[in-house]
Amino acid sequence: MGLFRRNASKKGTDEAREPATAEAAAPATGDGTGSGDGPGTDEGAAERPERGPFDSTQVTGMGPRVDLGAVWLPVLPGLELRMEVDKKTQKVTGVSATLNGSGLQVQAFAAPRTAGIWDEVRAEIGSSITRQGGTVDDVPGTFGRELIARIPATGPDGKPAVRPARFVGVDGPRWFLRGVLSGRAAVDPEAAKQLESVFANVVVVRDGNPRPPRDLLTLTLPKSARQGDAPGEDTTAGPEGAAPQTPSFDPLTRGPEITEIR
Repeated sequence: MGLFRRNASKKGTDEAREPATAEAAAPATGDGTGSGDGPGTDEGAAERPERGPFDSTQVTGMGPRVDLGAVWLPVLPGLELRMEVDKKTQKVTGVSATLNGSGLQVQAFAAPRTAGIWDEVRAEIGSSITRQGGTVDDVPGTFGRELIARIPATGPDGKPAVRPARFVGVDGPRWFLRGVLSGRAAVDPEAAKQLESVFANVVVVRDGNPRPPRDLLTLTLPKSARQGDAPGEDTTAGPEGAAPQTPSFDPLTRGPEITEIR
């Protein structure tokens, strides 16, 4: 079963959901992840939740974030970003951030107007991992229900190993944002705090085009990476002292090519 299969018989393509109210990590202060956005002047901004992720209508500016198209991602000192590019289509499919031995993969999808999809998606992820021989716990977490997974893998020595991962998700107005925490952040709550704050301060920019539920929202390379660097090539070695690359993964799809950016 695919993670984001389209099911036109169950979901319509005309979507708009109330902003998510699930608790998220509070915007950090002093570490660069705070949104820096004050309340807006329109009615939508009055409904801005105290915690994110946020819809673009709920903020008054980009703040300390990098523009990746459908996602404005907060930045931190030492945070290393890697855009995930599909080899065949050359389209950006996701973004991974690594910091101090932990990783966070972020993807944004279209969602139906009348209901969120995280409950359904969470069940599908759990079933898939279980079929692979892994284990999954569905538990309450920082952003509501989340999955604590142990995924079968192969270690550096070629022997069977287990890869821990945390799957988090937030249903927003006509969008769904999924995050996958890996490395230390998947098993150590203290190590996860900074990347949780990054996820909590993501802004999703949902275009006005009708899209089928679970359609991947368009991500783009930052302007600095688009100037003279072709997709599929490393654009930089990353900040000095940055965490080594944490492989992004989706247990249901083949891993895309990685393009590294600042």
